[in-house]
Amino acid sequence: MQLRLPPFRPAVRALCAAAILAPLGALAADLSLSVADGPAADATLFVAVYGDAASYTDGKPVASQTAPMREGKARLLFTGLAPGRYALRVFADENGNGKLDTNLMGMPIERYGFSNDAKGNRAAPGFDAAAISVEADMQTVIHLH
Repeated sequence: MQLRLPPFRPAVRALCAAAILAPLGALAADLSLSVADGPAADATLFVAVYGDAASYTDGKPVASQTAPMREGKARLLFTGLAPGRYALRVFADENGNGKLDTNLMGMPIERYGFSNDAKGNRAAPGFDAAAISVEADMQTVIHLH
């Protein structure tokens, strides 16, 4: 015996498709980032978002942005992130050369920071120390060192 359904009108089909696809929008989140304690002079903020420990270690972000810093502050928005754990690295390019400058010992001489305000010991903190959970739209703050 075969079950036969009556043909649906186009409007009913569209409504069914919308109902089925609606949860897919819930699979993306927006991350609003505020950065504080930057330089008093104008600078460019570089932000990289990493989705796992391997990409964090390899320096291969899933998203990145730059934004102007004014009076030591900046705000950015990362949209459409899949739910999960992310670690952020940021630095203020104070001299405009597009990179985080370091001294002869390899220590940064420009302001930098990580999500969770994580700190490393003579190196960047690990992914787990910096990781934040993004399951829905959220806001986070990073203070530069």
